[in-house]
Amino acid sequence: MSAQSSGRTLFFFEKPSAMRQLQRFFRSPSTVCVAAEGHLLTTEEPGSIRPEWKPWRFEALPIVLDTIPVGYGANRSGQSHEPKVAAIRKALDGVDRVIVATDPGREGSMIAWEVLEHLGWRGRVDRLKLGALDDVSIRRAFAVLAKEPDSGERDYAAYLEALCRQYEDYHLGLNGTRAISLRLRPPSFREPWRFGGVQTPTLAILADLEQRIRAFVPQDFFKVALTVAAESEAEVTLWHAPKERIFDAAVAETIRDAASKWSGPLSVEQKDVRRAPPRLFSKDTLARRCAKRFGWDPQHTAGLAQELYDQGFLSYPRTESEHLPESQTGDAVAVLAAITSVLPDLATLAPPEAHLVFRKGAKGHYVKDPGEHHAIVPLRKVPERGRLTPDQFRLWELVAKTYLAAHLPDGIDARTTVSAQVPSPLGDKRFAVSGSVVRAPGWRAIYGSEAESDAEPVPGKAKREDEATVRRLPAISNGEDATATEAQVETAVTEPPRRITRGELPVVMGRLIDQVEDPAMKRALENPINPNEPKGLGTAATRDTILPKLLKSHYVILHKGKDPAIEVTEVGLAFIAAVRRVFPAYGDPVGRAVFEAELAEIGRAPTRVEATRRAEQFRQRTRARLDELIAAISKSPVLSLDPSIVPPAQGDSRPPTPAMLAFAVSLAQRKGLTLPRGCKSSISICRAFLDAHAGPRVSQTPQAGEAEQEGEERAPTLAMLHYAQSLAQQRGIPCPPAVEASFAECRRFLDTYADASRPERTSEPARPTRKNRQSASQPQKKPVAGGPARKARARQRA
Repeated sequence: MSAQSSGRTLFFFEKPSAMRQLQRFFRSPSTVCVAAEGHLLTTEEPGSIRPEWKPWRFEALPIVLDTIPVGYGANRSGQSHEPKVAAIRKALDGVDRVIVATDPGREGSMIAWEVLEHLGWRGRVDRLKLGALDDVSIRRAFAVLAKEPDSGERDYAAYLEALCRQYEDYHLGLNGTRAISLRLRPPSFREPWRFGGVQTPTLAILADLEQRIRAFVPQDFFKVALTVAAESEAEVTLWHAPKERIFDAAVAETIRDAASKWSGPLSVEQKDVRRAPPRLFSKDTLARRCAKRFGWDPQHTAGLAQELYDQGFLSYPRTESEHLPESQTGDAVAVLAAITSVLPDLATLAPPEAHLVFRKGAKGHYVKDPGEHHAIVPLRKVPERGRLTPDQFRLWELVAKTYLAAHLPDGIDARTTVSAQVPSPLGDKRFAVSGSVVRAPGWRAIYGSEAESDAEPVPGKAKREDEATVRRLPAISNGEDATATEAQVETAVTEPPRRITRGELPVVMGRLIDQVEDPAMKRALENPINPNEPKGLGTAATRDTILPKLLKSHYVILHKGKDPAIEVTEVGLAFIAAVRRVFPAYGDPVGRAVFEAELAEIGRAPTRVEATRRAEQFRQRTRARLDELIAAISKSPVLSLDPSIVPPAQGDSRPPTPAMLAFAVSLAQRKGLTLPRGCKSSISICRAFLDAHAGPRVSQTPQAGEAEQEGEERAPTLAMLHYAQSLAQQRGIPCPPAVEASFAECRRFLDTYADASRPERTSEPARPTRKNRQSASQPQKKPVAGGPARKARARQRA
């Protein structure tokens, strides 16, 4: 589709709500507006292209396509997007310029460009980057658009990056899942072993942590407490608890003995400790805070933030930055006034313009270039409390308070430390205790007792050992003499690393650099283009979708709690071990992060030609890696997995049937095996035991959208089993155990006894009765669900 010169411009929006926000700014007859509903096109299964690709056959792999086939998607009501695409095609007639006004970022670019490419548009394209949907931000976006004649070229590069990510995800998921499920998956596991470029290295992070936790052996370590009496009769207990912990009880006892005889001057140091306000929110850190405070799933938080953005109350939420550009310091007065109009209790805390604090630099809130999208902040447009849901308002209030805190003075604590140097045979040892009082609350006045006084702990790390503190110290002068009255050795126990929680996982994926100790790996993860955003796994827009995939595959489980911890299952550990054995690169989180940084270079290409060249190189590299993956898997043996640890299939929490259990018991006796734990109470464990020891490998019945694996026998469906059992009961015969474990045996049983129970048909149809003749002239009723016709069709499909 080529443009015809007419002076008309088409604006392409992502959502109708955003379109309505901007239509207030132009009401020209030469302007046309269209809005998508997310992605209007969806990828199609390879079986729709070539029928031989539908069955799961290892010999057909790798399945590689030059371009991913797409079809029309559907909205939440199930209605096809084809009419909407047709309407966009019609709207493009007579247009000579398209302005892409979807959400900023790769996904937003792809939503528009994939439709334009599908329709063959070859006219001019410009990009309007809307970081927020309030009036000021919209005007700024138009001003930037006027200064960037090549915005469309650079946006096409962002689209190609998103397309390449989709290309790799599609081919890795398609080929990796099939290959690993067909060749490596244990016989006892009945579901596909799902594989992905981002989810697999993410699982590797969790699996490595799980192994450290399981291998952790608690150790006793020792602290020495020294109670001293000062000349002023004040008494205080000091502690010797060095960062290098004392694991030798004899060493601790030597220090205790020296301390018990100590006398000398006490050192009292007083200093002010400044507490800077927390950083502004990125998408991932907002998810972590909401999980900790409210117990929200990261996807719920992301959905709320997107809704507030669509209404013009928050800036663009799918950002990896925690900073604002220095050019926006002038917005603070107006934004703070808007915030306090909704939260009047904070009005007295908002300082006048002359006293606002603007912290600049990497450790502050404002930097020269915060990256593609700045931190999530409130806008001049503020909500009415009654027009938001309770969760929407809580999220807006959290972001608004953080923005206000960022412009208030530091909190100041008066910290006093009392210490003593104790000579010992092992050298001088420092004993100390400290106490703090608030000298000036600063930004903490916003939160009161809820103020976060310390930085967020690093996910996946053991709890750090803090210096001994007390609520209140007695009045002691510097240099005052004191004498030991008691010295004791206290025993503590080392703690294992903490499991990563649901809310922390997106932060871990984005801040992978905090999870590695090796200096070379840390250097590899540094981002010279934007030091504040090191290389990580996935993108801010997709990280919160990874955990549901891992849960669905039974690779991980969630503990209880507001922000539940993630534990890797035996299945997950076996899967990641298999991947690392066969193709280590896919189980290497650091290598994947570096790989994704190279992928991001496509989106930074200065021209369409250069972006196209980089994208083609990436696709060639992806195809080569697929060949290597399939070749490596073809040489690897099947894993063995204890049937008792295989998670039950959905709906399979019931006990085994008597026939299945009898078959399992007789099989165990005949082969000298021990029945796995839970075999008598779980049909899944019993079936897994039979799968592993009774004969050919059994695969799962394909779910909707999944192809049956050719050449493998599968288990009978529940409907087939119920029908076979009812037939056996009707005819007074036992239902053979093999019927309950083998699809083929169950089908033979049904063919034998179901056909025998049917009345024979005559070659000539019977003459209709009067009643039948009357009903023949009326519309025929469809057979009810579960009736004979449906059962007959089920047998034919079987």
